[in-house]
Amino acid sequence: MKYAKLIGLMAAAGLIISGFLPWAYYPDINQTFTGFYTYENVYGKPGKVLIFCAIVCTILILIPKIWAKRVNIFFSALAMAYTVKTFAMYSGCYRGICPETLYGIWLMLLFMALILIAALLPGEKVKS
Repeated sequence: MKYAKLIGLMAAAGLIISGFLPWAYYPDINQTFTGFYTYENVYGKPGKVLIFCAIVCTILILIPKIWAKRVNIFFSALAMAYTVKTFAMYSGCYRGICPETLYGIWLMLLFMALILIAALLPGEKVKS
């Protein structure tokens, strides 16, 4: 794919930005959670992990070596698994209360999926 590298870089920037956007609104405590703020730090700060993943994936996308592309596939798959876990944690119901999922968490999921797709379609020529 011709534009896979550019899409991967833009998705990594979008993933970093989505960490600062609102992810979920919890009506019982009247709080809006982001990737860096949760009430009494209940869910930790997954935004830090996602920024690390975005930076590592960006570096691996920019390295024009075949080993970097293979490592990027592995690392992007791990990051996607962490993203799905974070999505389930923030949007899951507890004690009969279901939080309202906001646009930031959907963007986080979308951008991580784009990074994974860009890793699967590196577009590098293999020299024989």
